[in-house]
Amino acid sequence: MLSKTCKEHIFTKLFEEYSNDLFKLLRYKFGDNFNIQDITQDAFIKLWENCKDVPLAKAKGYLYRVGSNQILNEVKHEKVVLKYQKLHVTTSKDNQSPEFLLEEKEYLIKYQNALAKLSEAQRVAFLLNRADGKSYDEIATLLSISKKAVQKRVYGAIMNLKKEINF
Repeated sequence: MLSKTCKEHIFTKLFEEYSNDLFKLLRYKFGDNFNIQDITQDAFIKLWENCKDVPLAKAKGYLYRVGSNQILNEVKHEKVVLKYQKLHVTTSKDNQSPEFLLEEKEYLIKYQNALAKLSEAQRVAFLLNRADGKSYDEIATLLSISKKAVQKRVYGAIMNLKKEINF
């Protein structure tokens, strides 16, 4: 007997219900360095390919796990690419002064490192609030936590970022 997940109309409803949330969660969890839209699509393709083994009640968790794992695999690959790029630094052709470009690059590296040091919970709440402009109530609903927990995470993220970047 086919799982309910394998029925096309149910799968379509799953896609409509979870694709946007999965996209946003992956983007905030891992940043804009990856093609999150493709990874979201790939997660749904894997769900369809394995629909017989995935009960309807576990489809959402399966999608999130597949998407996260795919990005983690890309992170491993990205480390190799970054290592290669560090060996082959190119010069900038902007009209900006070299000092400005260096400061900008250093600040960006500090910011990215500071973001990476945040806990996943703080980073997700902070980026949802500051980058996407979501209210604490919207974030609380999206993450299934209280508004107070969102406030605490965003505040903690700001304090940690200030400390790391030395403001």
